[in-house]
Amino acid sequence: MTGQGTRGEATSPPPADWQAMNELAMDDQTAGELPEGGLAAAVLARLTGAGQTLAVAESLTGGLVAAALASVPGASAAFRGGVVAYATDLKAALLGVDPGLLAARGAVDPDVAVAMTRGARERLGATAAAATTGVAGPDPADGQPVGTVYIAADAGRGPAVRRLALSGTRNEIRRAAATECLRLLLATLGEESV
Repeated sequence: MTGQGTRGEATSPPPADWQAMNELAMDDQTAGELPEGGLAAAVLARLTGAGQTLAVAESLTGGLVAAALASVPGASAAFRGGVVAYATDLKAALLGVDPGLLAARGAVDPDVAVAMTRGARERLGATAAAATTGVAGPDPADGQPVGTVYIAADAGRGPAVRRLALSGTRNEIRRAAATECLRLLLATLGEESV
């Protein structure tokens, strides 16, 4: 399937990764247990029910979390938006992460993930936030091996942060990080233990 671009040129079909991104919104593994059949939908339902709003800050996931949330009909009732701060300096400039922390520990760090959530909440005017930072590969970064990921979420009761050791291809790591970020956010919004 091809389409036509704005200048009349042929465009190619969306890459297979788009299918993986869409599955985050409607995750088959949780379809029977979560409202509307997906992690993103469940997160948004809890936020809306609690009168909360959400912002996300993403690095290695490059917008996958935000895209999953935005794909849910009615997302605008709770989802404020997201910041993709892929480059280390943008974590400081756009999200207010302490440049000293970034210089001392690098971007792949639990305190950086927490600072990213704080920055997203403050800068986007949300009551809850989630963040991803890590190494998708193919090479190690900041002294961390491929698959090292930190995710953080804060729904107003203090941040929760998790370290993940993921394996797979670059895109599999990115997708798994986005999925786990949504799971952590869902846990922080509910009564489940994190």
